[in-house]
Amino acid sequence: MTNKDSMMSFGDHLHELRRRLILVMVGVVPVFFVSLFFGSQILEFLIEPLRVALLKADQPQAMLATNALEPFIAYLKVSFALTLLVGMPWMLIQGWFFIAPGLFLRERRFVYFLVPLSTSLTAIGMVFLYTVLLPISLYFLITFNAALVQRPAQTAPIPEGVTLPVMPVLQGVPTKADFESGLVGPGSWYFNEKTSQVQVVRPNGDVGTISVRGDGLIAQEFRVGEYIGLVFLLAMVFAISSQLPVVMLLLSWVGLLQPGFVSRYRRHVGFACAILGAVLTPQDPISMIAMGGALYLLFEFGILLMRFVPASRIAGEREEDLEPDGDE
Repeated sequence: MTNKDSMMSFGDHLHELRRRLILVMVGVVPVFFVSLFFGSQILEFLIEPLRVALLKADQPQAMLATNALEPFIAYLKVSFALTLLVGMPWMLIQGWFFIAPGLFLRERRFVYFLVPLSTSLTAIGMVFLYTVLLPISLYFLITFNAALVQRPAQTAPIPEGVTLPVMPVLQGVPTKADFESGLVGPGSWYFNEKTSQVQVVRPNGDVGTISVRGDGLIAQEFRVGEYIGLVFLLAMVFAISSQLPVVMLLLSWVGLLQPGFVSRYRRHVGFACAILGAVLTPQDPISMIAMGGALYLLFEFGILLMRFVPASRIAGEREEDLEPDGDE
């Protein structure tokens, strides 16, 4: 830290803070407008686990919008989330430039260690949520709901002389060559086995769909706004929960926790993780077990960090580290 930095007044700090905030806005606002261009792709990406789960359970894949603004608001939400994700490094850099001049060199070492650790844990939590928890939880809930109340099939013999038409079964939408050859035309209909939908060719050449669902009395039609809200809520829960090892490490550095003391309460922590798994998830058995297990693994990782990454190892023992970094 230079003498000039040490003599900065409160007004100088406010001026520097204002300057950094302006730089954040200058960097993030263009990212938001670019994110609007990719908003529909991100929305499709987030909906994909639900679509796959519905397809595996032979349920209609179309989502509902109960008002005209609901899809638009969901689109803005995912665009804003993409803006935060892409712009976060720039925001962290500006925050670092604001606080770094007032830190000692050994204090900077703590930041260099904790920021990558926290970022990595958050990324792992998001991957776990998207690839493990959402697909398993959604499929369990959808299949459970479909089988919850079944409607008994009403059988009746086919009247004499009646022949049922046979609908062709295709593996996807007909190609452009099929339309040009006349194999498919306006009014043609078929069953798309890949999407479990009846599809009809309109007079303008577009393909419309008719959803086909099972005999259950509970129709599972998901609202796009509610689903995106659920995904964002779970993402926030996982982002916060994944910081458990970081919190444990910080508490050990300040002397409030010791690895030996924490290790004696593994069973109690396991019980607490099971309760949190039931509270922080959609409360189906699969997601509760997955969440509780993930929390306990984070707890064990925190113990390893407490044992093998003491504060002295990060701070260093050299005498010059005790002084602020800067010009001599």
